[in-house]
Amino acid sequence: MSTRRGYASDLLAFFNFLHVNRGGKDWRTATSDDHEAYFAWRREDPAGPRVAASTWDREVAATNRFFNWQVRRGVLSENPIPQRRRRAHRQRRGGGDSRETTPATRSHGSGRTRVDWLPASSYRRWRDIGLRGYGTDGRRDDGFRGRWATRNATFADMMVRTGLRLSELSNLFESELPTLVQLNGFHRFYLPRVIAKGSSERWVYVPSTVLRAVREYVETDRREVIELARSAGRYRLTPDSVILEPDGRHARLVGSSQRIPFGLLSLEERRRTFVEGRDGVAPASLWLSEAGEPMSVSTWKHIFRQANIRCQRNSLALSASPHTLRHSFAVITLEHLQRGHIAALRSATPEQRGYYVRVFGDPLDWVRRLLGHRSVETTQKYLHALADLEMSTRLALIPEEWEDPRDPTLIAAGLS
Repeated sequence: MSTRRGYASDLLAFFNFLHVNRGGKDWRTATSDDHEAYFAWRREDPAGPRVAASTWDREVAATNRFFNWQVRRGVLSENPIPQRRRRAHRQRRGGGDSRETTPATRSHGSGRTRVDWLPASSYRRWRDIGLRGYGTDGRRDDGFRGRWATRNATFADMMVRTGLRLSELSNLFESELPTLVQLNGFHRFYLPRVIAKGSSERWVYVPSTVLRAVREYVETDRREVIELARSAGRYRLTPDSVILEPDGRHARLVGSSQRIPFGLLSLEERRRTFVEGRDGVAPASLWLSEAGEPMSVSTWKHIFRQANIRCQRNSLALSASPHTLRHSFAVITLEHLQRGHIAALRSATPEQRGYYVRVFGDPLDWVRRLLGHRSVETTQKYLHALADLEMSTRLALIPEEWEDPRDPTLIAAGLS
């Protein structure tokens, strides 16, 4: 087969998957979730072709070139294949591919069965040392200069307890948070379409303990930076600034009386949105920098990198990224839901089991909805981590009958 025919064959394999398995889609409407589902089917699904890593890497390279071409032509606004930044030493010199990103779904010889996640205890240790500035002894490090440790730790707590993507949580408005009405259980709020990746708008469930911490941040650190920014005259409205109406459902441009439905604001407009109060205007964004401006995604990524560096300096073999926290939420939630699901069905009759499944569904589908995946095939990658977790748990229960319970020192001395 020629190179040109192989290229066409690689594209047609993905296009056919979209049409057959993704509701008749074509390549113009493909999303990153579609491509991740294609990976799961192509490489991991027992009923799929289970192609080799080298075959997959060739296919994704061809498909990536095609979609980059369509973006350059203006046919598509973005490439649906998830990207990651190239490592510096892998960038080609002199006439090669100078793009800074590469497909994140390349296998590099190993399947994506590995999901990086942290158990709750490991996450807390990473957070306390990396973000809060504690030492490995559990005490506050006097040399730590992270003034906004509480804000950063609260942000990470909300990520790991809700499964929100970094882009989703960082673009949230303060007014979109639910009101704290109870100290236990969960509160929920609706994630709007404009900030939900792939238009995966959905209900988000946040533990009351986390919501209380976020509300404390709003009333303390956030209020302080707003007051300082006002005093410094940083909040200057321009003609393209947006004012959020008191009803929380409409907005308007400065100097205009025309009301815009809140849900129609773009991401760029959301970053220019303010709320008016008795003491002046303030950004509508929930997470603000030291200067009182909305925090960017790149700033949060930098904070995570600095936390990892601090853990390394403290000889702690833990690191985390925003994706790690999202994966941790998925694995732990799926594990708890699956155990509850099995317990509920254990003593049920076949008829009761069928009714339970019809009413409450599959735990994997519950996690799919919480994560905002379009297809359960995308969520299936967490089953591998769940299997590893179950194996580790069961191995820990094996009795140590292989070990000699006698004191080796006494054995050596001939006294046992």
